[in-house]
Amino acid sequence: MMKHGKKYREAAKLVEQKAYTLDEAIELLKKTATTKFDGSCEIHIKLGVDPKQADQNVRTAAALPHGTGKKLTIVAFVSDENAKAAKEAGAKEAGTNDLIKKIEKGWTDFDVAVATPDQMKELGKIAKILGQKRLMPSPKAGTVTPDFKKAIEELNKGKVELRLDPNAILHNIFGKVSFDNAKLRENLVTLVKAVLAVKPSGSKGTYLRSMTVATTMGPGIHLDISSVTAEARK
Repeated sequence: MMKHGKKYREAAKLVEQKAYTLDEAIELLKKTATTKFDGSCEIHIKLGVDPKQADQNVRTAAALPHGTGKKLTIVAFVSDENAKAAKEAGAKEAGTNDLIKKIEKGWTDFDVAVATPDQMKELGKIAKILGQKRLMPSPKAGTVTPDFKKAIEELNKGKVELRLDPNAILHNIFGKVSFDNAKLRENLVTLVKAVLAVKPSGSKGTYLRSMTVATTMGPGIHLDISSVTAEARK
């Protein structure tokens, strides 16, 4: 079991064992930041679905109005004639054959991949590598599209992918500690709206089981789900 440092233990004392309203949680989030650098604000949402069932495997995207505060490294699997346009739109690397060869050699130093539909068959060569790293482009996430320039620009503006882990939990960054409360609030509500919009028809019982927010290396703060969903449904 990981032993927490003094700063974490002091921050954890500020968090009561209760569910906080949206505004209370964001206020407390700032107070429990423990890092000297500008840490990220994270949300972890447990869903009442079975990710092993194809019709319940939630995967979508949300365009956060204020971005995440993180500079993304994007690669684009596009035809050679479109590689220049992809780089101009904000991709670090673009193309297909050379990019695939580079990844086959073990390079995966990027955050997200975009692909045009005509290049997807080529990605079969590296599907295992991308899949293990959760980097495979997906139509559901908006990362497989003919309009690759728009996809790259949206990602750089703050579009994030929402994807379940094997335990049916979503883990996402929704801003930085330096963001003001209103921006964090709006980003978080936007993210939850996106989750509510893709509730699988096969999901039985409670869909949103729990929500916890935390800063980088900070303690978890439980959210009152009803207070968040009330805002998200407005």
